[in-house]
Amino acid sequence: MLNFYLNACGIICALGDSHARVKARLYAGDSGVATTGAWSPGRELPLGRVLAPLPSVEHLPPRQRSRNNALALAALAQIRPAVEEAVARHGADRVGVVIGTSTSGIGETEQAIRDYCANGVLPPDFVYDPQEMGSPAVMLAHELGLSGPAYVHSSACSSSAKAMASAARLIKMGLCDAVLTGGVDSLCAFTVAGFASLESVSDERCNPMSVNRHGINIGEGAALFLMSADAGDAGDVALLGWGESSDGHHMSAPDPAGGGARLAMTQALERAGLDAARIDYVNMHGTATPQNDAMESRVIEALFGPEVPVSSTKPFTGHTLGAAAAVEAALCWLAMQDDNPQGRLPPHLWDGAADPALPALNLVPTGAALGRPLRHVLSSSFAFGGSNAVLVLGRVA
Repeated sequence: MLNFYLNACGIICALGDSHARVKARLYAGDSGVATTGAWSPGRELPLGRVLAPLPSVEHLPPRQRSRNNALALAALAQIRPAVEEAVARHGADRVGVVIGTSTSGIGETEQAIRDYCANGVLPPDFVYDPQEMGSPAVMLAHELGLSGPAYVHSSACSSSAKAMASAARLIKMGLCDAVLTGGVDSLCAFTVAGFASLESVSDERCNPMSVNRHGINIGEGAALFLMSADAGDAGDVALLGWGESSDGHHMSAPDPAGGGARLAMTQALERAGLDAARIDYVNMHGTATPQNDAMESRVIEALFGPEVPVSSTKPFTGHTLGAAAAVEAALCWLAMQDDNPQGRLPPHLWDGAADPALPALNLVPTGAALGRPLRHVLSSSFAFGGSNAVLVLGRVA
């Protein structure tokens, strides 16, 4: 059986820019979401903002310079030796790049428009290219000197889960020996205003599964994996299965019956060769919107029962949109490493006020652990347009 090993993982998000920092804050229940008006003039909102210093992009061509690409470079820096070793081993044409994003360099275009409104002309160095969705993949391939397949998935919140599934398919088809995959998204006024116009953003830290939930917090971040068919030194964590479906129900609301979500979950389990009882932990999409939490909780209860440990990690990071699936897969990857022998679980931050209309799931309290290493986890991502993607990660040794 061909395994798709996640040999290395780099992550940067509101929790921090290193494995140690992210894990420490996650297990302590220390949210990275904080209130700011930087992307919402006239309104203070809690956002998952990256505060760590980012790498310079000045060495890149102007068409590749953006905060989004700086976030990608920050995640890459953590795993670059492993990626370069894969390039040396397999050849630049045998290493691909598949990334998920939804904002790309929109923030740079916003600044150019502000300058235009103030001065009547666009900045002389303005180029549109950083806003193009393909920019992160083009930049990473350029940065690493790669000539294998390089492209981006942009399907809102399912983007990076679909990117990781595509990376596995490239390896399975024999087109690549290794793939740099994951997702990146950066905060910008466009997305904050867009979700605000839908009355989907919360003025408080998001509160998934609570009767008091009022919507999401937008966030930013990046998570990148080196995926290959070769077991490495990362605890032999692999992408065992994935499922993809489309509701075809509504542009911005999930199918209340959860048909598409359930299909994606069952596909992921079947591809992994697992039944639901073997899943140790479920990372919910868990946006804290009334419709998502209602749909998702009912599907989880129906498939896994009320005992499986469950949490949404979005109160820690904010909803990182196109990067969300990769960031959450990275949190699961970290929990599955050898330095977590007791199986500490990502906790569920909320006010504890359960919604009586929702199933009573086993929401993970801060400090909870399985008492043994995690073997199999499932992580769900449900996007606008009914684009659903689910990943199953597992330890295979």
